[in-house]
Amino acid sequence: MSGDLAGTHLDLSHVITEGMETYPGLPTPSVATHLSREAAVEIYGPDITFHIGLITMCTNTGTYLDVPFHRFADGHDLSHLALERVASVPAVCLDRRGHTTIQLTDHELEGLAGHAVLVRTDHSVHFGSDAYYADHPHLSAAAADALADADVACVGIDSLNIDGTDTGARPVHTTLLGAEIPIIEHLTGLEALPTRGFRFTAVPPKIVGAGTFTVRAFATVAPRDTLNR
Repeated sequence: MSGDLAGTHLDLSHVITEGMETYPGLPTPSVATHLSREAAVEIYGPDITFHIGLITMCTNTGTYLDVPFHRFADGHDLSHLALERVASVPAVCLDRRGHTTIQLTDHELEGLAGHAVLVRTDHSVHFGSDAYYADHPHLSAAAADALADADVACVGIDSLNIDGTDTGARPVHTTLLGAEIPIIEHLTGLEALPTRGFRFTAVPPKIVGAGTFTVRAFATVAPRDTLNR
């Protein structure tokens, strides 16, 4: 990562389009119009036009974030997500390309309390194809334990699911969300990130009764001497 990228925002989110599939079996989004520009003329007058859209979509669409309510009935929902966990958080990107079941050690997570930990697999290159759903990289249960013990702010991955999906067990979701550590899945573009020296943001709207929602995730590469202020 060259020094001239200091202060640059790097988009880590998938684009949402009409009918796109994020996860097999979940509803795809519908992007429509509530108020067209033609209809607006009838309301506001000649040459005064506005557009008001209407979107219907599953909360697990594109790049999205999970909070404890997604897994636990008594966990907090999106309206109680602490911004310090997901807004301009000091972050690291751990390269795990070539691994299907990903291990993380206490040693490499040492000193990462309050950090976002992003796991790069490059599986995102398959997003939108059948290959995205097959043999996707995921964290091990032991890796989730290590992340919880390290007291990280949040955890993200550029893959279909942070858990393996061969069975219904979801130990990584259980451990991380049980520790109130948000999870961001379906990231993309992690190859553009340095290992360290950036901040991470992935903020959803404040929705009561929802445990997951689409985010605009991005990294900000900042001058090194400002990262820990």
